[in-house]
Amino acid sequence: MNTIQPYKPKNHIRIVTAASLLDGHDAAINVMRRIIQSTGVEVIHLGHDRSVQEVVDCAIQEDVQGIALSSYQGGHIEYFKYMLDLLRERGSSHIKVFGGGGGVILPDEINELHAYGVERIYSPDDGRAMGLQGMINDLVERVDFPIGNDIVIKPENIHFSKPKEIARLITAAENYPETTRALLDNLAKDCSRIQSPVIGITGTGGAGKSSVTDEIIRRLLIDFPEKHFAIISVDPTRKRSGGALLGDRIRMNSINHPNVYMRSLATRQANFALSKHIKDVLCVIKNAGFDLVLLETSGIGQSDSQIVEYSDISMYGMTPEFGAPTQLEKIDMLDFADIVVLNKGDRPGATDALNHVRKQYIRNRLLFGSDPESLPVYQTIASRFNDPGINQMYAALVKTIDERTMQNFSVSHEKEEEPGNFNPIIPASRVRYLSEIAETVRNYNKLSEEQATAAQEYYALQLNIESLEHEKNTDKEVINSLKQRANQVKMHLQPDNLRLLENWNKMAEQYSNKIYEYTVRGKTISVETHYETLAHSQIPKISLPAYKAWGDRLKWLLRENVPGEFPYAAGVFPFKREAEDPIRMFAGEGAPERTNKRFHYLSKGMPARRLSTAFDSVTLYGRNPDERPDIYGKIGNSGVSVSCLDDAKKLYSGFNLADSATSVSMTINGPAPAMVGYFMNTAIDQQCEIYIKNHGLTEQIGKKIGKIFKERGTKRPVYHGALPEGNDGLGLMLLGVTGNQVLPPEIYEKIKAETLSVVRGTVQADILKEDQAQNTCIFSTEFALRLMGDIQEYFIRNKVRNFYSVSISGYHIAEAGANPLTQLAFTLANGFTYLEYYRSRGMKVDEFVPNFSFFFSNGLDPEYTVIGRVARLIWAKALKYLYKASERSQKLKYHIQTSGRSLHAQEIEFNDIRTTLQALGAIYDNCNSLHTNAYDEAITTPTEESVRRAVAIQMIINHELGLAKNQNPLQGSFIIEQLTDLVEEAVLQEFERITERGGVLGAMETMYQRNKIQEESLHYEYLKHSGKLPIMGVNTFLSSSGSPTTIPGEVIRATEEEKQNQVNNLQQNLIRNEKEAALSLDKLKKSTLRNENTFDTIMEATKHCSLGQITQALFEVGGQYRRNM
Repeated sequence: MNTIQPYKPKNHIRIVTAASLLDGHDAAINVMRRIIQSTGVEVIHLGHDRSVQEVVDCAIQEDVQGIALSSYQGGHIEYFKYMLDLLRERGSSHIKVFGGGGGVILPDEINELHAYGVERIYSPDDGRAMGLQGMINDLVERVDFPIGNDIVIKPENIHFSKPKEIARLITAAENYPETTRALLDNLAKDCSRIQSPVIGITGTGGAGKSSVTDEIIRRLLIDFPEKHFAIISVDPTRKRSGGALLGDRIRMNSINHPNVYMRSLATRQANFALSKHIKDVLCVIKNAGFDLVLLETSGIGQSDSQIVEYSDISMYGMTPEFGAPTQLEKIDMLDFADIVVLNKGDRPGATDALNHVRKQYIRNRLLFGSDPESLPVYQTIASRFNDPGINQMYAALVKTIDERTMQNFSVSHEKEEEPGNFNPIIPASRVRYLSEIAETVRNYNKLSEEQATAAQEYYALQLNIESLEHEKNTDKEVINSLKQRANQVKMHLQPDNLRLLENWNKMAEQYSNKIYEYTVRGKTISVETHYETLAHSQIPKISLPAYKAWGDRLKWLLRENVPGEFPYAAGVFPFKREAEDPIRMFAGEGAPERTNKRFHYLSKGMPARRLSTAFDSVTLYGRNPDERPDIYGKIGNSGVSVSCLDDAKKLYSGFNLADSATSVSMTINGPAPAMVGYFMNTAIDQQCEIYIKNHGLTEQIGKKIGKIFKERGTKRPVYHGALPEGNDGLGLMLLGVTGNQVLPPEIYEKIKAETLSVVRGTVQADILKEDQAQNTCIFSTEFALRLMGDIQEYFIRNKVRNFYSVSISGYHIAEAGANPLTQLAFTLANGFTYLEYYRSRGMKVDEFVPNFSFFFSNGLDPEYTVIGRVARLIWAKALKYLYKASERSQKLKYHIQTSGRSLHAQEIEFNDIRTTLQALGAIYDNCNSLHTNAYDEAITTPTEESVRRAVAIQMIINHELGLAKNQNPLQGSFIIEQLTDLVEEAVLQEFERITERGGVLGAMETMYQRNKIQEESLHYEYLKHSGKLPIMGVNTFLSSSGSPTTIPGEVIRATEEEKQNQVNNLQQNLIRNEKEAALSLDKLKKSTLRNENTFDTIMEATKHCSLGQITQALFEVGGQYRRNM
């Protein structure tokens, strides 16, 4: 590969980078912003899920030359056009807009966007031709033009209502200080008379200054809604490249408000915490009439106190990890800071650190004899919503502002809640849980080797004894000596292991018999043990090794064993279910009616209905459908739109959700609690409908429903279009109402309890992997985990046994770029983290672990061959020996989806070959369910034809491939055994690396997982781009035309009619349920604040409230997710 040198900018260039609204795929734009930054550009990175309004406001306030966006979730036409419209409307059409979206943005759409005014959309073919640096060079060169050199601004136009003028004057002060000197000097004369206080916030890098600033602004906006605030944030310029990462905006949720202006500055000089133009910038801001200015420096060292010169009140932020207490003597800011914030107070040693800082503060200020509790030193956890420590600090800050300045910042604060004892998600005593698991697994493996050695010796001694006893002239003393030794060796064998060996022949006989019987939850199941071929050969479904020696037998029993027996290497059930494939019917497109039709199409003739639901990004982020273009374009694209209970009823209509042959999987995370509520209420109302029909109450209940709608003055919702074949209309009778409104309470409650106990399915709800990889987080991580725990507690209390409360996902970790070892290690680590968290809440392992399931991606790397068996082995050993769990809890159940990363937009027909190989591996490894990707998913939502082919892949393997009739084909292979040991040890080593970083949550705080995933992604992309990793039809074995990106013949997108229906249906729902929704939302917020089980109230709220209403209510009491870089 030829190395492309970075372009050298001629001007100071500033660019905003972000992923589009409701889009969590931020890995690509994160890579791009790094390269843009290293090309000498100041980058304001906003991260994922950014609305057009947010991006445009940022671009204008930051006075940038360009905006670079990634858009992978559809709706790109509306998104980019809306952005250009807004820029033009705001008089900022000079800002150039760039974008990329892999193969999602089609060539004709690229042309349409270029014609509309987008500067450039980069396609995958552009990336192959230009390379990453080449694309960035092209982008940077296109925005390399001066700004601020021709400024014409009258002083009276410098006002907080005119952010564009403020921004341009700051740019002129930075870029052309000499030519703007006269104007700036005039402003400086007025500046000295302006009383807008400046709060200077400084501290060490990574102390959470931006989070603290965000929390201060959030509270100021609530307490002083009439005031206007400005934030000036400074980050260092890279000396080598001249670029800078201006990354404070990404951490702030409160700044997207008309009363807040924010400007990010680069120092543009080495070894300084502030820009040399900061004095001029503060003058501009003060002259604009802002009531309060927050000035945040870049991370500083011990001796830096520059902030004091520019602030009226100074704040110093630090963390407990400052080293030995003597290091505090070197920190200048402890002499000058009016307020000291010891943030990240949930870290080990925080209490001791607080005491040391208070003592040093007393020594520095000669305040001997003062009460340490009265000092302005506050322990905070800014990442925690409504943190008591932040509340205390904020109250002190506002009081100080009011006392020291002429501004009126008095506010009536009640006595703040004391910080009290913070209950961490993982108790301090359990932080080493992953290392304990690694030790447990290794100890078991070591013991199994020792036991196998002892068994082998005992077996050899027995053979020798038998042989000698048959010889006439054998010395009896020799035989007695051997028997004595044999008894000594036998004593080393554990009784359970002896029983395993003694039962070997009985076990072999069971599998050689024609019928094998076993019991599941009190029910006896009979299975034929052999399959007859066309040639009348009898193929065993379970093959046993032909070992004779006890050592070989015991090692196999302890490390492998038959399916359904500990340690479950070959599967958690003795046999696969007869006449039921592990196929999942995956669908999600348009309105609920269209996806319902797809489900019925895929389920036709199937003995079991396994409905996997993909939701559109509006739903994934907990929003309501809306006519605003950046939302409207995404309704029903790349998934189904569900915003209320009626949508869920239509989506699953015609499928009896309480039938044991029906299970539903829902791929949703942030809003998962609400979606589970919609699903459960849908299932309950279906059974209410069945009760009504079975008891001849249809006419009576119909009149009751009609009366309800007449009283409300609204139309009754309907299923749009004809019902598809197979849909008997179940679930549609109670559209617009719920069972408790039409049936007596005692009957409804009985139906509800019975339904909850039998309903089957899975909700993903795995918030940890979202934070590590995919980014559909919407709530603060701590609150999201609490909601997950609330769901599980509700399941335990209501005996929900067959619905998985979380699907712990490695698929999305792999899709973000992780290799198979990292996927497996991170996924299992996340699973054990949920286990530890739920235990810390007082739940018993055997009450909740059976409600766990796992979800892995498959691929073509060799490690994928054993990903399921290693997961089962580690889980079983840890649960049995460390957590003392029951047999049911030891059994790890997992779903496989073939790799989306191996779906390429070139030669898409080849994708089916890759998918077939991956499906074969998953079936051989005894996965519990399987979803095979459609070959055209690389470029569009799958068509009916491609989905049918995808389903056919696994049906052909299951029903036509003879060897697949055997259910443990991997056992006995030397390479499989070696891979199993290699992968298991690699996972255990990763567990120990995570432990060194404070466990999963501690590692997440330093973004260990995210960085590792991104490094592995880049490694893969480099190998692919260089050709070192050959991929047929992509970089090798190209067609005569060079295998360009395939343009889909059929593009699946939501229709205009579907989008309008979803918006209109929602509006009718909001009107119809206005009173009930208001009451439900009030109860929801109060129960959350009282620390009651939130899912109890969510179950009731989902009867009346929209998804967006529930999300907003929980934002207000649980906190919004704060993005990471």
